[in-house]
Amino acid sequence: MKTLTYRRDGRIARITLNRPKRLNAITAAMPGEIRAAVEAANADPKVHVVVLAGAGPAFCAGYDLVEYAERKTPLIQTEMPWDPMQDYAVMKRFTEDFMALFRSLKPTIAKVHGYAVAGGSDIALCCDLVVMAEEARIGYPPARVWGCPTTAMWVYRLGAERAKRMLLTGDLVDGREAKAIGLVADAVPARALDARVEALAARLAGVPQNQLMMQKLMINQALHNMGLETTQMFATVFDGIARHSPEGMAFKRRAEKVGFKQAVRERDSGAPLDELWGLRRKRR
Repeated sequence: MKTLTYRRDGRIARITLNRPKRLNAITAAMPGEIRAAVEAANADPKVHVVVLAGAGPAFCAGYDLVEYAERKTPLIQTEMPWDPMQDYAVMKRFTEDFMALFRSLKPTIAKVHGYAVAGGSDIALCCDLVVMAEEARIGYPPARVWGCPTTAMWVYRLGAERAKRMLLTGDLVDGREAKAIGLVADAVPARALDARVEALAARLAGVPQNQLMMQKLMINQALHNMGLETTQMFATVFDGIARHSPEGMAFKRRAEKVGFKQAVRERDSGAPLDELWGLRRKRR
């Protein structure tokens, strides 16, 4: 494991994203390692529950996009023209890796501190339960330009209107608001986060494995029946389109010129991006 650590502590499996200097940003290797760690927990007869956390100052700051945005190569492919199905194949594999947390036969708990943004929010929201520090922040800013959440878990956790509120704005919310709108199971002061997660994990760990499995499968099946897989297919295709739309390509050119962080500040400022970046659309 290059991007995370895995260990068992009694009945609890602990997965810790371990790129603290990069705020645990997602590399090409991380999704598959998350899946492998979840599979290890599922294969261990002593494990009842899985706790996922992040080392250092944040849970996960999303995909490690600086090099992709600032260099003159597209995100997924190395050559143009863009092949949407090649893009889809790569991103769908990452999505399926994250969804290992959702499909795990043993319950998964995300412990969120600092930031869980963009792809980091995908990882957290694939877990069965999310506990946040009140001061932590979660959201999907690339919904403004250059992304679509491939797991689509926002709508299944929040319902249509609140999911639209988050994804049409790209806003971040803190743990307090995330709890109030029903996005996460609980939010506590940062100093109490470890204790709250440990208490919850211990409570689940006392339940027989077969009972945990039955309850989780029943609830997950309801989401599958609501069209989860179809929604994720569309979301993953749209994610690729978002990175190659006129506005997406303009964002990338801007990142190449002024740096990724400055381009993100402009994207998230609320200013009309067509005016900010000099885009002109033909009127129909």
